Amino acid sequence: MFKGALFDLDGVIADTSTLHFDAWQSLAHNHFSADLPMQLEERTKGVSRRDSLKVILNHLNLSISSNEFQHLLNEKNELYKASLKDLTPKNILPGVAEFISELKGRKVKLALASASLNGPVILEKLALSEAFDTIIDPSTIPLGKPAPDIFIAAAKSLSLFPTDCIGIEDSVAGVNAINASGALAISVGTNKALKSTSHNFGTTAELNLADIHLAYQIFKKELFG
Repeated sequence: MFKGALFDLDGVIADTSTLHFDAWQSLAHNHFSADLPMQLEERTKGVSRRDSLKVILNHLNLSISSNEFQHLLNEKNELYKASLKDLTPKNILPGVAEFISELKGRKVKLALASASLNGPVILEKLALSEAFDTIIDPSTIPLGKPAPDIFIAAAKSLSLFPTDCIGIEDSVAGVNAINASGALAISVGTNKALKSTSHNFGTTAELNLADIHLAYQIFKKELFG
C-alpha cells in the first residue's frame, strides 16, 4: 500500500480551476481588450500564477515592464480571491470527500501540492484543512510544475520517498511533475495526454482505492522487480 497521497487542488479537490481562467479572462479584457481562447486554459492549468501570466502574454505577443507584470499578478489574485467568497463544502468535487476519508481510514498521509497560493484558504472553506497532514507553500518551491520540485517537497514533508506516494492531478503539467518526481501519477479528466502518461480516471467520482492500489502494486513491481 502506498503511504502518501499528494493532491493538486484546482480541478482535483474543487472545481476552482475555471475560476482561475475566468480571472485571467477579466484581466485580459480589462487591460488589453482581448479575449483568451479556451484552449489556453489547459496551458495555464496547474502552473504558477507567474508562469500562467507569461503564457498569456506570449499568446498576446505582448511585453510589459516588471512593475506592470507584478501589478497584473496582484490584480488577478484579487479577482480570484473575490470569486472564492461563496465557496463551501458543497463545492468539493464528487467522490473526493469520500475518497479522502477512505485514505485517512487506511492511515495514508495527505499533502497538498498545489501551485495555488490560496490553498490553505480554500481547504478551510471546504472544511478539509484537518484532513491534510501538510500544505506545501508554492512560494518556497524553486521551480513550478512541470518541474517535480513541489511533489518532491510534499513527499519529504510527510517523511516519505516519492516512490512511497501517489500524486493526483488534472493537468498535463502536473502529471509530468509527478512522473518526474518518482511518485505514481493518478490523473482525473478526459485529456488524451493524461490517459497516455498516467493512471487515469475520467472524473473524480470514479476515484477508488482498489484500482489505485492495484496500479501502485504494478508501479512498484516495475520499479523494484
